Amino acid sequence: MATDWHEKARTLDIPSQMMINGELVYAASGKTFASVSPVDGRHLADVACGDVEDVDRAVAAARLAFEDGRWSARAPAERKLVLRRFADLLRTHRDELALLETLDMGKPIADSTSIDTRAVANCFDWYGEAIDKIYDEIAPTAPGTVAMVTKEPLGVVAAVVPWNFPMVMAAWKVAPALATGNSVILKPAEQSPLTAIRLGELALEAGIPPGVFNVVTGDGPEVGRALGLHMDVDGLFFTGSTQVGKYFMMYSAQSNLKRLGLELGGKSPNIILSSYRDTVHAATTSAHSAFFNQGEMCTCPSRLIVERSIHAQVVETLVEIAKSYAPGDPLDPATSMGAMVDERHTGRVLQFVEHAAEDGATLATGGRRARQQTGGCYIEPTIFDNASNDMRIAQEEIFGPLLTVIPVDSVDEAVKIANESCYGLASAVWTDDLSIAHKVSKGIRAGLVYVNCYDCDDLTTPFGGFKESGIGRDKSLHAIDKYVELKTTWMNVACRD
Repeated sequence: MATDWHEKARTLDIPSQMMINGELVYAASGKTFASVSPVDGRHLADVACGDVEDVDRAVAAARLAFEDGRWSARAPAERKLVLRRFADLLRTHRDELALLETLDMGKPIADSTSIDTRAVANCFDWYGEAIDKIYDEIAPTAPGTVAMVTKEPLGVVAAVVPWNFPMVMAAWKVAPALATGNSVILKPAEQSPLTAIRLGELALEAGIPPGVFNVVTGDGPEVGRALGLHMDVDGLFFTGSTQVGKYFMMYSAQSNLKRLGLELGGKSPNIILSSYRDTVHAATTSAHSAFFNQGEMCTCPSRLIVERSIHAQVVETLVEIAKSYAPGDPLDPATSMGAMVDERHTGRVLQFVEHAAEDGATLATGGRRARQQTGGCYIEPTIFDNASNDMRIAQEEIFGPLLTVIPVDSVDEAVKIANESCYGLASAVWTDDLSIAHKVSKGIRAGLVYVNCYDCDDLTTPFGGFKESGIGRDKSLHAIDKYVELKTTWMNVACRD
């Protein structure tokens, strides 16, 4: 029997308090902020609006938990069992978490259930399973000495995450941080705080001790800045805009030089060459990737660079595919594109539509608000053709369903344009020529290069970028390095007469 998501939404318990030291609490000031659904403008909850005092409370709880060893001193095999139990709870509460995510930030319920909740549970499972399989080292020293290289948890870790994949981005940071024995403070985006609070509750139920996993909700400039400047936070790991990432770098320098991990913006080039025979497949995949999650992705292939000989056919296919992404009711499982996160962001994306027209790009389809009668935040899938790489729509991260098509005359020109960006997160090339694939993938300055595919994903591979797309990597065993300190211990074991 099909799930009636509207009926579930009517009876859904909406969390609204912070989680500090194992307790759901209101902000010390008593302040709240309204959580409004972009689906239809409904008021979801008045959520606790934390400030510096709440950050201090959370950091103190996390520090005490770390120092007394209630989690940090547990054997990795014990932490594994708890994290895997947490993953099982996330699966049990899949529908609840998916519904909270969709109501809070507008993505289709089909994606929340089949992609987001599954990925979150798998992430905690994966890092839980991995942590007792990672070995320390013994250096090859001279006889009579032993040098041990050990990994120790960083300490108190803050994770500041965005609103486009609230649970997934939290899991990518919280799971390896907890697996390595740290105490964590999670700060969700103010646009999407609800699932973070629920994660805190379920973590406690799974057996993660009080104080080890805390959730502080509130405005980014207030709570995020307080975490960034806090002298007792050992590391801060952020996903979001490049500008805010630069603020965190300043906060680290102004405070205790806390370790940073920054997964920042992107303006991903996607190159379709005439040497790829199935042009329709390349264009179709590119459109799906550009409009997935309403285009609210740092890896969104928003710069489509196409050889001129196949340009017309590619654009024709893109426009046809865009029709299947007409915004729909996010609570309808048949919907493929939902709502933008809020009114403010909707207005920002529509400003880029105006910029594109002013700069001389050709509107091929879309460009308008949709479903205005619902009270929600919807934009048509939009394609601008005949753009140049110096236009604002080709240089700035839009975070919406807006695809820019740039025609080129050669492979070398395509690579040159691909690299003419301050970002270097994701990229792609479509070609049947192995030599060209190798040349282009080596030539593009980006942390991710897809060849004849886009947005392939697995926890076993690192995620992150070059240039102003950030510092460090999420996912894979490489992510664990961010959350540990390396300690070298020398021992003189030579016998003395």
